[in-house]
Amino acid sequence: MIDPVIEEVRTRLLTAKLPRPWGPGVSETHLLVVEVHASDGSTGTGFSWTPTIGPQSVQALLDNDIRAFALGQPAHPAVLWDRLWTHLHEAGGGGVTSIAIGGLDLALWDLQARAAGRSVTSLIGRQHQAVTVYGSGVNLHYELDELTDQAHRWVAAGYPGVKMKVGSPDLSRDVERVAAVRRIIGPGRKLMIDANQRWDLPSATRAMAALEPFDLHWIEEPFRADDTAAYIAFRQRTRVPIAAGENVHHVYRFRDLITAGAIDVVQPNIIRVGGITPFLRIAQLARGFSLQLAPHLLTDLSAQLAAVLPERVWVEEVEDTSFATLGLVTEPTPVIRSGEQLIIDERPGLGFSFAPGAEQPVPTP
Repeated sequence: MIDPVIEEVRTRLLTAKLPRPWGPGVSETHLLVVEVHASDGSTGTGFSWTPTIGPQSVQALLDNDIRAFALGQPAHPAVLWDRLWTHLHEAGGGGVTSIAIGGLDLALWDLQARAAGRSVTSLIGRQHQAVTVYGSGVNLHYELDELTDQAHRWVAAGYPGVKMKVGSPDLSRDVERVAAVRRIIGPGRKLMIDANQRWDLPSATRAMAALEPFDLHWIEEPFRADDTAAYIAFRQRTRVPIAAGENVHHVYRFRDLITAGAIDVVQPNIIRVGGITPFLRIAQLARGFSLQLAPHLLTDLSAQLAAVLPERVWVEEVEDTSFATLGLVTEPTPVIRSGEQLIIDERPGLGFSFAPGAEQPVPTP
């Protein structure tokens, strides 16, 4: 029996308005639907994602270099991923490159699962029927009353933990806001803070001296994701676990941070690392060092992958960013909220039915 090969790759760009802007000038997010067709008639649908920068660049890479290389290749994600990453590496090992690869990788996992009549979680090997979710907000620009209103909503929703933004120019503002959220959520819920790469080593040291008393579960991205030296030095200066990974784009960078003892919580974004194939490798790497894994964003996807991991991991749910809320899908996704947990329904493939969008013309040979 001849294994199927890829016969066509098509993309279309979806842009969605954010109900709650993520900051000044950040009022929309972008998703690239990627459809793959194989020689045996099987099809799969995945997506690439970039919230603000570069959706057209990602689409151009998919429509040109990735499509040209993928045609005639095996329609199997684990076979194609390394070949494709090697081929594209001249354009960079991460960033636009890995984000674009992620779209095709997801489409191929969807194709494999649909051809087998199974969900992707079932195909990989489901370990859990449900995963635990924590509340999250892109809220540094919120006024204090907006932030406290959000914290009350988190409590009402029953989240066992929440995450908020820090990194204000005035440290006293961060202290006031973290104190307010801690008062609202009480001592029984975990509180995480996220600096989104805003600090240098001296400012992080000062900030954590002031914020540690609020019983923090982790501090996320205190520095640029590339600044390994700062992470290593900071690890010696704070008792709060350090989380990073949403802006780390491939397994080698995760390896460097982990083996340096620089982070405690590993946070890969499934799209930014290049899809499910490398995500599973990064999860295995974190497991080998007994580190906590916490997938970044994209709850409708992350929850499905969290269900296949042997360990129980937390999944992030940013307020009002589900695919259904953003109008990116035409029917509910397989991820169903039930109190503090997300139930993963059994649907063929990844279970996404994406909305129509502007499809790019297929490039001529």
